Formats: sequence, C-alpha cells, structure tokens
Amino acid sequence: MKQNTDFIPFAKPWFNDEEADAAAEVIRSGWLTTGKVTAEFENAVADITSASHALAVNSATAGLHLALEAAGTESGDLVITTPYTFTASAEIIRYTGADPLFVDIEDDSFLISPEGIEAALEKNRRGESRRISAVIPVHTGGCLCDMKTINDIASSASLAVIEDGAHLQPEQDSLSGSSTMLVYSFYATKCIATGEGGMVITDNEEAAARMKLMRFHGFDREAWNRYQSKGKNSWEYDIAAPGFKYNLTDIASSIGLVQLKKAGAMKSRREEIARRYSEAFSDCGFIRLPPAPAQNSWHLYIAGLVPGRLNIDRDEFVFRLGELGIGTSVHYKPLHLMSYYKKRYGFRPEDFPNSLNRFINSFSLPIYPGLTDDDISRIIKAVLDIGTESFRRV
Repeated sequence: MKQNTDFIPFAKPWFNDEEADAAAEVIRSGWLTTGKVTAEFENAVADITSASHALAVNSATAGLHLALEAAGTESGDLVITTPYTFTASAEIIRYTGADPLFVDIEDDSFLISPEGIEAALEKNRRGESRRISAVIPVHTGGCLCDMKTINDIASSASLAVIEDGAHLQPEQDSLSGSSTMLVYSFYATKCIATGEGGMVITDNEEAAARMKLMRFHGFDREAWNRYQSKGKNSWEYDIAAPGFKYNLTDIASSIGLVQLKKAGAMKSRREEIARRYSEAFSDCGFIRLPPAPAQNSWHLYIAGLVPGRLNIDRDEFVFRLGELGIGTSVHYKPLHLMSYYKKRYGFRPEDFPNSLNRFINSFSLPIYPGLTDDDISRIIKAVLDIGTESFRRV
C-alpha cells in the first residue's frame, strides 16, 4: 500500500485562542497555582453535574486515590475492579496497601459484569473472607456501567462505590447514588482537556471533607486562603493528616472553564463521527461495532475484528492503518497480562477470557472534534480497503 504522509493523529485536543487567552490571563494575574479560578472551575462542574461537592485534582489517578482513601480502604483489604482498564484503576488500590479483586467484563461490552461482582463477593464470603471495602466500576470508552445494579450489590455488601469516569465528560446528574464518588479525567486526550487534571464529585459530606484535607499535604487551610488573609498570624496553618500533593493549578482550571463551554458541541461532534463509522462498517462483515448505548460520551471508538474473517490479525491491521497515515490505539491490554500483576498474583491469560478476547481483536480509531469530514472519510476508506484486501475467502 502506498504510504500517506499526511498523518491523522489518534487524539488531539480541540483548542483555539480562547484557551490560550484564559491561560494568559491567569499568568498575568501573578497567581498560578490553586486559587479562585480553580474554585470557579469546581463550582462550574458541581453545577453541571448537580453534585454537592466537586474537588479539582491534578489527575484522575490522584482523584481515584483520594476517593479510595476517603472511603476507608486500608492495607490488607480487597477492592473490586476490572482488568480491562488503564493501570490507574488498579494501581491506586495498591497505593493503599490493598489488593485488586479483578472481575471480568461482560461478553457483549467493555464493562465490568455485575454478575461477576456478585460471584466474587460470594466466593470471598465462602473462602478468604478478607474485607472487601469498595468497588471501582470503569465507564470504558464513555459507556456507562449498569450502576443501578452495581449500587444495589454494593449497598447490600456495605461497599463504597467509586466510579472511574475518566472517559466521561461532566453532565447533568452524573452521580449514580448518594454514596458514590465519581472521578473525571482532564488529560490531554480526554473529552474535556486541561493537559493534566481531574475532578472528584460526590454528595457525601464526610468523604468530601476528607478529600479536601488530603488533597494538599493535610493542611487545614489552603495556600490561597492563607496568602489572601491580612490579619495577624495569617500565615498560620496546621497539618491535620499526612496528605498528598494533588491540587490543580489555576492555569489548568482556566483552560477547563473554556472547555466546559464547548462540551456540548464537542460531544455532538464525537457522536456524529461515531455514527459515520458505524454506518460505514455495519455491513462490511469483518468489523465488530462497539456498543452504542443512549448515554455515551464517545471518548473512544473501540472497534473489533470479527474472528476468522480476515487473513491478518489485529496487530497487522493496525500496522497497515499506520502505513496509510491513520493513528490508532488499543484499549486495553488487560492488567492481568501485565508483568507486575502476573508476578504478584499469578494470573494466567485465560483467567479473564472476555477481557482477553476483547484485547486480542480490538483497536481504537480517532474520534475527536477536530477531525474534518475528509479525515473521517479517509479513515473509513482505509479500514474498508485493508479489510477487503485481507478478507478470507472460503
């Protein structure tokens, strides 16, 4: 195939002069770190999501760690999540000294199986009997897990629920339950991008207070409040707990505020791109379309090769797309295949068959608002051309 030098990247933030101007205004103000702009960003997300509390952090990883710590997870506990996810969902469990209790995804989606959660709880009750403190469902690709069922299971087992919403964008009534904490990511490739950053939302007063304390070294007063005070001993502060350094800067928050204003338009464009892909691939015979529930942020378009239809595998398919100038990614190499988790817990590839099968056959196509109609047409043509040339004749 002839190589196309006009490369279409897999992901790219949708920025213009508005983000640059907002960041420049913060720089000119002389206050760069967490301050009034970050508070404004938090208030905006709380308003959009109808959450009682929104706490800005420097990454979704930080947010997940804060949430798990606030939920009371301790060393020796177990925390349920899925191996079909980015490493952050499980590594934050290890930060606390707890161990992940992996549950496979459903066979027809990318999402953790509620039946698998129930089975894991029952197996633990009958055998190991270690405390399971929380469950972390992952809204992979922007598809929502079955949170009603998961919340019901969690409530009956006294589990905290921490939603990994790194692939979601803040929307109305995002929280699925009063005890839930939900964590967004604002990483450079996400639906709302600030470069690095994240946000935890919750209606749980106690959890919010704990996360706010632990977010910045366990200080009882944040720097913005101390430096803006004029009274005697305005510098005074106390360390109430050994906290972390997880705060978000005003520069990043200023970008986030602009991105929030564009969120509706960006989501509509992602939906349009997903629709074009699915319409083009629906009858080709070799592409498995991703689930398309009504509530979907379309952070990712995870397509799959139908097993046995082509005489090339997923890796070769992705390689050929790259030769044609199409950036792709793979979501996800399951964590039970990673060396750390294999060595520590003795996992075998076949332990989580649905996650393994998804990984072997899946790849992700570009889906971001900056793609032009010509870009989309070119991506579609490349996928169809490679598949048609490689179709297995029986």
